[in-house]
Amino acid sequence: MGTAAGGERSVPRYVQIAEEIVQQIRAGLLKPGEMVPSESELVDRYGVSGGTIRKAMVEVRASGLVETRHGKGSIVKDRPPVRHRSSDRFRRSHRRGGKAAYLAESAQSGATAKVSVLYIGPMEAPEDAARRLGVDVGAQVLARRRLYFRNGTPVETASSYLPWDVVKEIPELFAENPGGGGIYARLEDHGHEFAEFVETLQARPASKAEASELALSPGAPVVHLIREARTTEGRVVEVCDTLMAADQFVFEYRIPAAD
Repeated sequence: MGTAAGGERSVPRYVQIAEEIVQQIRAGLLKPGEMVPSESELVDRYGVSGGTIRKAMVEVRASGLVETRHGKGSIVKDRPPVRHRSSDRFRRSHRRGGKAAYLAESAQSGATAKVSVLYIGPMEAPEDAARRLGVDVGAQVLARRRLYFRNGTPVETASSYLPWDVVKEIPELFAENPGGGGIYARLEDHGHEFAEFVETLQARPASKAEASELALSPGAPVVHLIREARTTEGRVVEVCDTLMAADQFVFEYRIPAAD
């Protein structure tokens, strides 16, 4: 990397080109659904080598603003508005109103939400979920795996694991649609009153399979969130393992300052 006058490091040309393309997308000069100019077009436009353009496009894809389609090139993503994921999304009032957390939150932001159920049934508890649920690794649990869409775009996958002794008496939890308020409402209907929800978040690049499922560019940033639903008796009755497209979410939490 070169050094500019005064000792300041110069910005690599591929970074400058990437920033210019990103700004064109954000300014609407390149619109959702439009193709980013081809490598040869960009070589001619900027007067640089193909290798420089390829490095620039790696940076552009990392922004999450484009997706690469095999044999076609890069296309500007039709990204729905970012939605908030707030600390009041699990209020009991939402469940009493008949809305699960995702649907309640989407409705508040004016988005069209859809949930696609991928699997519901018995499964051997994965190691981390088993530890959090307080059951043996490999013990039978109920698994519920979903894919969430916002305005037609996949934004989140979630896999819930629930203890078998809890769910075996609640037939609604085995249904694709567990009823108004979702699975938390059904659990509370059967005496499992919630005291708190504990979430752990980690940001990381998406794996190839994850990127494909969420229609992301390879290596795009995702947020891996694991939630424990704890009852007033101190028992964890659900572990939810969630993966979210990072550019689709803003996290907002209220943290009490009282003793």
